[in-house]
Amino acid sequence: MKKRNIIIGIDGIPYKLINDLTSKRVMPNFFELKKQFCLKLMKSSIPHISSVSWSSIITGKNPGEHGIFGFTDIIQGTYSISFPNFNALRTKPFWHQRSNETHIILNVPATYPAQPLNGIHVAGFVALDLEKAVYPNSIIPELKSMNYEIDVDSSLAHQQSKEMFFNELFRILEIRKKVIFNFWDKMNWDNFIAVITGTDRLGHFLWHAYENKKDPNHHGFLEYFKKIDEIIGEVMKRLKEEDTLIILSDHGMEQILKNVNLNTYLEREGLLKLSDKFKRYNRVEKGSKAFVLDPGRIYLNKKGKFPKGSISAEKERETIEEIKNILLDLKFDNKKVIKKVYEKNEIYHGKMVNFAPDLIAIENEGFNLKASIGKENIFEDETIFSGKHDENCFIFANKDIDIKSPRVEDVLDIIW
Repeated sequence: MKKRNIIIGIDGIPYKLINDLTSKRVMPNFFELKKQFCLKLMKSSIPHISSVSWSSIITGKNPGEHGIFGFTDIIQGTYSISFPNFNALRTKPFWHQRSNETHIILNVPATYPAQPLNGIHVAGFVALDLEKAVYPNSIIPELKSMNYEIDVDSSLAHQQSKEMFFNELFRILEIRKKVIFNFWDKMNWDNFIAVITGTDRLGHFLWHAYENKKDPNHHGFLEYFKKIDEIIGEVMKRLKEEDTLIILSDHGMEQILKNVNLNTYLEREGLLKLSDKFKRYNRVEKGSKAFVLDPGRIYLNKKGKFPKGSISAEKERETIEEIKNILLDLKFDNKKVIKKVYEKNEIYHGKMVNFAPDLIAIENEGFNLKASIGKENIFEDETIFSGKHDENCFIFANKDIDIKSPRVEDVLDIIW
């Protein structure tokens, strides 16, 4: 019998949550797996966002190699923003590395537009057009017959009542389940990956409902994970003895304490100067030392790199130290906002490092780093979300995980 590899992604779930839900038997199928095999804390990408993390998971590489540093990027030689998609990935995903095998790829974030492969690819968030999200196009009628949708309609969560949002979450999850097992049972495949992204949406809008057992939405939160556990149970029924099963998340989630506008802070400290004549990052003026892209990616305003660059090569080291000190000094209610500031060469390696941000700020618990331009206040209350990403995701395998402290780029090494 041939060995098959299965990855089930549960987007945005921290280790502490999955451990809690399995231990309390909210997820009894996963509990049985956890008793027999290996569940570990895994560290997300830097920064810990889905586009970067999933790119690392599917390539086995760090951002300095695969070239995805965020949902947005700076177009070289300008202050204009681009939105990198799957075509911007500079390292092949495993299904292109192992082209002699058959692959089913379902709903993996940051893989739009779909590209030809030996098998089926249905791209996940952010996918703008179903026609371009699917390969081969011949399966589109089949997807439509199952009422397939790319993502949850998160706008429903903005309603005063969360009932419609929960209905949407459960509806899309049921469709996702139908699609997963349709292709599982229909094809003879070697590698199968399917990702559930509704968990990320649930965490962002209703993390407080998990933390507070008296919250009216606490029961609905748990019920959603029971439904995911039913999917895991169906996977368990279909597993063969020689199969490798991986269940993982791409990043964690935690309660938001405050939003932190880092560009406003740099402006207050005299490191960022803004014009009123333009929009967004084109407002950066001569004399600016740095600016920030979400979430905590800091770019030196270098001469020769940006149109109004002010930092010479000789001043780079001095400027880096100045920015690091300023960021590490930032406090709210006597709590330090920034836990660590990395220089790019400390965490990235590979041919794309020159395109990386110069510094990456990692926040302490509860602080949500934002990069809006021209905000009045450094600290703001969050009015829409209750949950934010953190770095503490998880990985489960029905085999030994020999890596002591796994990171998202280690997933392929665990499988093969």
